[in-house]
Amino acid sequence: MPTIITHAAVPLCLGLGLGQKVISPRLLLAGIALSMLPDADVVAFKFGVAYGNAFGHRGFTHSLLFAVLMPTLALLFYRWFKVAPIKTWLFLFISLLSHSLLDSVTTGGKGVGWLWPWSSERFFAPWQVIRVAPFELHKYLTPSGHAVIVSELLWVWLPGVILMAAMIIARKYPSNSH
Repeated sequence: MPTIITHAAVPLCLGLGLGQKVISPRLLLAGIALSMLPDADVVAFKFGVAYGNAFGHRGFTHSLLFAVLMPTLALLFYRWFKVAPIKTWLFLFISLLSHSLLDSVTTGGKGVGWLWPWSSERFFAPWQVIRVAPFELHKYLTPSGHAVIVSELLWVWLPGVILMAAMIIARKYPSNSH
């Protein structure tokens, strides 16, 4: 998995790039929270649930069903977000789905349970470019921990910031073509 902070990159860069007129600060915070939510499944380790179990790490909380259901439930509060329901749902869906997509391009783990509950199969993207992050914080102080951070900066944060900057520039200098 990428680090929990890096999972926030997608909604953060997308939300800031689109601006407050499209993504309210409340919706941005909800998107960041949802982008990190799937990793709450690591609590299952404390209860003896195996990594590869459907309720283990990268299981049902990383599924497409979960990515659809959570934003749908959030629509109960769409007025609080101060954004139209479809924009609320889309932003939260992209924020949550980005988590399992990022996990699928890491160099380790057992894959992502995208098709749960229809299949227990775990999947990786065709390429794995992000170094898998360790679970223990002290391991970030090692050379392999530094490599994880560099990998996330290169493959997640840099493209996110470039996209965000392009979106901000496009908003600031809209084309006058008709």
